[in-house]
Amino acid sequence: MKITGIETRIVNAEMRNWVFVKVLTDDPGLFGWGEATLEWKTRAVAGAVQDLEPLLVGRDPRDIEQAVRVMKKQSFWRLGVIGMSAVSGIEMALWDILGKHLGVPVWRLLGGKVRDRVRVYTHLGLGDMRAVYETMDEAPLVERAHEVVAKGYRAFKAVFIPYTHYHAPLPEADKVARMMQALRDAVGPEVEVMVDFHGRPAGVAAALSYIEALAPGRPMFVEEPLPPGETAGLKAIAARTTVPLATGERLVDRTEFQELLAAQAVSIIQPDICHCGGLLEAKKIAAMAEAVSVGVAPHNPLGPIAGVAALHFAVSTPNHVIQEEMVGAVPWYFDVVRGPIRMVDGFWQVPDAPGLGVEVDEAECARHPFAPEVLHTQNAVLDDGTIVDW
Repeated sequence: MKITGIETRIVNAEMRNWVFVKVLTDDPGLFGWGEATLEWKTRAVAGAVQDLEPLLVGRDPRDIEQAVRVMKKQSFWRLGVIGMSAVSGIEMALWDILGKHLGVPVWRLLGGKVRDRVRVYTHLGLGDMRAVYETMDEAPLVERAHEVVAKGYRAFKAVFIPYTHYHAPLPEADKVARMMQALRDAVGPEVEVMVDFHGRPAGVAAALSYIEALAPGRPMFVEEPLPPGETAGLKAIAARTTVPLATGERLVDRTEFQELLAAQAVSIIQPDICHCGGLLEAKKIAAMAEAVSVGVAPHNPLGPIAGVAALHFAVSTPNHVIQEEMVGAVPWYFDVVRGPIRMVDGFWQVPDAPGLGVEVDEAECARHPFAPEVLHTQNAVLDDGTIVDW
């Protein structure tokens, strides 16, 4: 069996353009799907897929580890997040091909089943961009929390840390405390609440001020309290709080995770399967974390193929904690891809279809052509004009 071509299908989902990757083979009717979505870098990722295609055409798609080595090592230049996203999408599609070829679901090939269902969480507003990033007052926060719980979720994440520099103003810290307590009062102790800092605090002191404000509400974890790469700062925070810390969505190389895990700075790592090199690389990262008693909760606010890949990863990964999803990002989320994701009582069910188990409606994809993503990041400006992390 040989790879004959690699194509992309771009589907605009308002804040993101989903980048679907299709790997073709010389076996009639056998092809695989993956996802390489990367916000605000869509055309660059699609171009990177085209650049990588000549390295793989003519190779056996079942030699997945070899294919990844070819893409990384024979590219000469380190790939970074754009190149690694392209690699990830291609790699997922190769697993889809292998599973279809053997007639088994991908999770079987990743080590088999280690759980009977997968715990998931979503975002306020079920992923609607404005609800996720613009819910900064108590009343709408509570209203949207009730909506999520009514949909059957038993865990959700909120983004209500204000844009911050090196200082957390006392009124802002007090407001964060009130919002967290309002959430906890609204949903009770049975529903897990996570708070995404988005790497907004520029230093340890500012991050700690907000974490202390959140602590009485007992969040499941706080995510990215500092920008990526601030391992020493994370370790300093961890030494001064009992609130679990999570990070990793913007790390794309195994060595970056190695440094983070060696520092014992976080309780949970969050590799993104669409950016870190694909399913096998994510499994290797998870194994590194398991060796030092750290859980894994993959980042995944992306499209439906990414969600399915995360499902197969979760079914087969012992130290998986909970899975992020964002199926409400657009109302037609499940129209472009028919797949095995099925939620019951806040848990995804284990799929049994061969490969990833997805069918892509390419005609429906074409109804949502590429459009520039919403530049919501431009809102990250303080009152005095200082540009900060989004």
